[in-house]
This record gives sequence, structure tokens and C-alpha cells, in this order.
Amino acid sequence: MSIEVLSPAGNPEKLKIAVEYGADAVYMSGKTFGLRALSDNFTREQMVSSIAYAHSRGVKCYVTMNVMPTEDELSELDSAISFIGCESGADAVLISDPGIFMRTRQLCPSLDIHISTQASVTNSAACIFWANQGAKRIVLAREVTLAQIRKIRAAIPADTELECFVHGAMCVAYSGRCLMSNYFTGRRSNGGACAQPCRWGYSVVEEKRPDMAMPVEEDERGTYIFGSRDICMIDHIPELAEAGINSFKIEGRIKGGYYAAAVTKVYREAVDRYLASPADYMPDPKWRVTLDKVVHRDYDTGFYYHSPSEDAKIDFDKSYNKPAFVVGVVGGFDPASGLCAVTQKNKLYRGDLLNVLCPDGYIEPVTVSELYDRDMQPIEDCPHPEMKFFMKAVSANGAVVAIPQMSFMSRDGDKDGGITPQG
Repeated sequence: MSIEVLSPAGNPEKLKIAVEYGADAVYMSGKTFGLRALSDNFTREQMVSSIAYAHSRGVKCYVTMNVMPTEDELSELDSAISFIGCESGADAVLISDPGIFMRTRQLCPSLDIHISTQASVTNSAACIFWANQGAKRIVLAREVTLAQIRKIRAAIPADTELECFVHGAMCVAYSGRCLMSNYFTGRRSNGGACAQPCRWGYSVVEEKRPDMAMPVEEDERGTYIFGSRDICMIDHIPELAEAGINSFKIEGRIKGGYYAAAVTKVYREAVDRYLASPADYMPDPKWRVTLDKVVHRDYDTGFYYHSPSEDAKIDFDKSYNKPAFVVGVVGGFDPASGLCAVTQKNKLYRGDLLNVLCPDGYIEPVTVSELYDRDMQPIEDCPHPEMKFFMKAVSANGAVVAIPQMSFMSRDGDKDGGITPQG
């Protein structure tokens, strides 16, 4: 048995973070035809170099072309397909539109195709249809339950892979097919530019009293009837595996590097523990603590155990949980001086107690005992965004702590505010 941990890569930096923290594969997008136009994404040059980097670490790269294109966009299609299939080095492409699928098969017949969740595949007949067309993998709609997935797995060819979202944001619209953003802002949801109006508050207005907007109250803060909770399946790894899911997908290309690191790390450790001994598998309490520190809405098991008609998974709380605020990312450690080279993400002070997220293992909270600017002059705080500085971190007993490269240092926050959260 093998299970793939598939992580989001919104730009080259996040791709490297996902690779460093244990992803088996990443999904990414060029500047066109991907459903996350608001993410940084990749230029063609960045895509080539980033895929080469991932491959050097044994990590696969899947490129999204899962928009529903308009007629006017088709003129750019062949160039994008040819680049992804023949020049980028991509391992597969994600597609939802039949026209893009057909043209990809014609131009790049050897390129693996994965059917995007945007295609709303909810049954075995649809899986078999796409497999007969040449698709290697189906990303099932988020609305499919675990019981249904087990039936689908039993009914489709063994070599047709199934991919499912196991962590991250959900969408109020069926498989993300939403037109609210188009209506309110002119930003096309199915073209990758969703403004997320499902996160806004709404009121009812009686047509003869237009100045009397009445909130449809769910709590003291108002109503947020379109907002969804976030999926978190970390406590259900055996059920996911036994249902026959080949790839565990983490949502979040727009989210920050800290999110990519934390969630990838946790699911990597969980999958490895399960595969090592399924019969003895037990979740590690540290995993939930780590996941609770990233920016998220209240967690839920999505539709794996309840269909949308049974429980719509609406989150009536507009605020996000923001318990950790990243203050710095470690670029290196010098054993001789005991100093870490750090890039500032939020203001920190000498004497701060910080949590550390690192690629391997866990480091207990550390105290900032010394701070220096780039010229090695002692300083009391680091106020400037993205400033480079050096710091010495010590443990509770005063010993210097070696913090590895690409570790994230954070300070605990709260649900509604604080300094800038880092996703």
C-alpha cells in the first residue's frame, strides 16, 4: 500500500517548503488556466526550475489547468498545454473541462491527466468514463462520503487512482462551481479569481423599505450563511486509507508558507505512522496542536460522514482561529556562534518565548536571549518587515538551541487579532 501526501504550492517558495516538510507531490499553476489566480503562481521559468528542484528531491509536480475557459481564452490554450506537457517537466496536469482534456490528449498524449474536483465526479460511472478517455486519476468531489468512496473504489479499475481533499477550506458551492463572485464583483470564480463573497455578512431588505436592512441573525455578530468550516481529517487516517484513497490532498495554495509547512508535516507523520503499522496506529496529540496553530475556520470532517443534505457544514462564526503568529523564518544556523540567521515576519523582542516548527521532529519552546542586526550590532527588537537579523535561542535550562534551516518561529496569539498571521 502507498498513500501520497499532496501539498499546495502557491509559488516557488511554498513549493520548497512543502518539499522540505515531507510532501510526496505538490500541485501548482502557471499564470493562466489555473483556479487560483490570486495566488502568486509560477512563471514558465519558475515552473521549470521549481519542478527540477522537486524532482531532485523525489517529489512529483502536478500542474492545474482546471478552469472552465471562455471561447476567447481558447486561443492561448495550445501554447499552455504544450509548455506544461513538453517543456515544464510536469508529472501530470489537472483538468476539469472536456475541451482542455481533448486538446491535451491530442498535443501531449503521454502526459498523465488527473480529473479535477471541479469536474464534480461523484460516482463510479463517471470515474470509468474518464478512465476510458485516458485519465489516470480522479479527484473526487468534496461532497462524496466515505461510504460512497468505498463503493466507488470497488467498482472502478484498480489502476484508476482516487484523490481526495483531507484538509483545508471547503466551498459553499457544489465542487466550487460558484457564480456569486461574478455577480458581486465581476471576478470570475470558475476562471480562478473568486472574491470569496461566501465569507461576507448578508441582510434582508423589504422592497418597500430599502433603508431598513435587517440582518438574518445567527449570533451576536450577524449572519454568515454561506461560509463553510474547514476539513480536518487527521484523526481519521485509517478510514481514509481503508476506503481506497490513493492521494491525500491538502487545500491551500493561497495560504502562507507556515500553513504549508505545518499541515504537510502533520499529514506526512500520520501517513508514515499508519503505513508502518496499520494495526497499531494511534494519532499523536502533537498533530492536532500543530494544526490548531495555523489560521483556520473551525475544523470539521467535511462530508465524509454526512452528506450535504444532512449537514451543510456552515460556519456561523465570521472570524478565523489565529493562534500562532510567525515572527521569523530561519535561514541557517552557525554552530560556532550559536546564532540563527532569520528573516522577520512580525515584530519580536529580545526575551520573547517562541514556538518552533521544524521539518524533522519537535523543538520545545525557546527564548530569544540575544538579538543582532545585519551588522552584528545588539538590538532589543526587530520592527521592520522582512528585515534580516541574527538571534540566539536558548532552552528552558539555558542551553543554546540549534534551529534548522526553513524552520518557522511563532508567538501564540488569539482568535480575533494580534499581529499579522502567516497562514
